[in-house]
Amino acid sequence: MTTLSLVLRPEQPEDAPAIARLHARAFGPGRFARTAYRLREGAAERLDLGVTAWVGSFLVGSVRMGPVRAGATPFVMLGPLAVDPSFEGRGIGGTLTRAAIEAARDAGEGLVILVGDAPYYSRFDFSPVPAGRLILPGPVDPARLLWLELSEGFRDRVSGPVEAIRA
Repeated sequence: MTTLSLVLRPEQPEDAPAIARLHARAFGPGRFARTAYRLREGAAERLDLGVTAWVGSFLVGSVRMGPVRAGATPFVMLGPLAVDPSFEGRGIGGTLTRAAIEAARDAGEGLVILVGDAPYYSRFDFSPVPAGRLILPGPVDPARLLWLELSEGFRDRVSGPVEAIRA
């Protein structure tokens, strides 16, 4: 197998059209109905925490984070994480996830949440949010609502409805 010459870099504002095309390839039109998508819709993005993966001039992966809060307590939500379907299974998603977590940690964030597959995200130390602790604005399988504490004791201060922090 040929080794990819993958280049990771922070997301730039001019990456937005390529990321939108990537999301369409990776998720299709069904993405608009998902609760996590609806939560992020119209919300601010943390470009300082977004990471892109490139092979030459082709965007093969992207991960974003957005600011959310439960009550007065702000934290971040990871997603969407997207890898071009023709590049799946090569470790790009894991590489992007680790880079985004590290960026959030370096930025002083206390908590990251996401909606995703626990078996996949457990390798990054995400664990299920206790039932009823956080409430998203739509249906979510409780086993798929995950969190990762970056600052000890932070999650003890977080509960209730989660809302996006708007720009």
